[in-house]
Amino acid sequence: MYHAFAAGGGDLTSATVFLLDEFGLPRGAPARCDTRLSRDLLDRLAAPPLRVVTWDTDADDLGAMCETFDADVADGGLDLVVLGIGGNGHLGINEPGTTRDAPTRIVELHPTTAAATDRYGADDRPAWGATLGMARILEGREVWLLATGAHKAAIVRAACRGPVGPHVPASFLQTHPNVKVWLDEPAASAL
Repeated sequence: MYHAFAAGGGDLTSATVFLLDEFGLPRGAPARCDTRLSRDLLDRLAAPPLRVVTWDTDADDLGAMCETFDADVADGGLDLVVLGIGGNGHLGINEPGTTRDAPTRIVELHPTTAAATDRYGADDRPAWGATLGMARILEGREVWLLATGAHKAAIVRAACRGPVGPHVPASFLQTHPNVKVWLDEPAASAL
């Protein structure tokens, strides 16, 4: 999606882009979310966004860093939240067990989330990350959930048609008034 947006002349010059989450990995690591956002979107745009807000996972006070990030998001809110879905139903790094009112915070990664970083070229698997809380995600004015591949079919079904609750944090999107779900045929095969 990012490649197509940039190739199609997508313009973010008047937008503030907030990075939804970040792994506790060294700056420049190939599996870091900021590295992937730059590689897959920002570096492909004809002109940069007005502003890009990322996480300082090297901060001395990670709690204060999360509070600052959250306050920045809260100041104006999010017009559009673009989400992928983890194989265990996480959004951002709001892992299973996350409640709908969960704040922006540091989280311990579920083993499947840590293992998923292998496909991004992680030298070491991260044990933790920083994430925008479910409360802020659900305050977004519009939310897009994107998924591709047959390996996502069962969790997409659980998120879209299963019971709403912390066992599948993505299921909280069922309660949002303005969600669009974008799937390829294999990801949609269980619906």
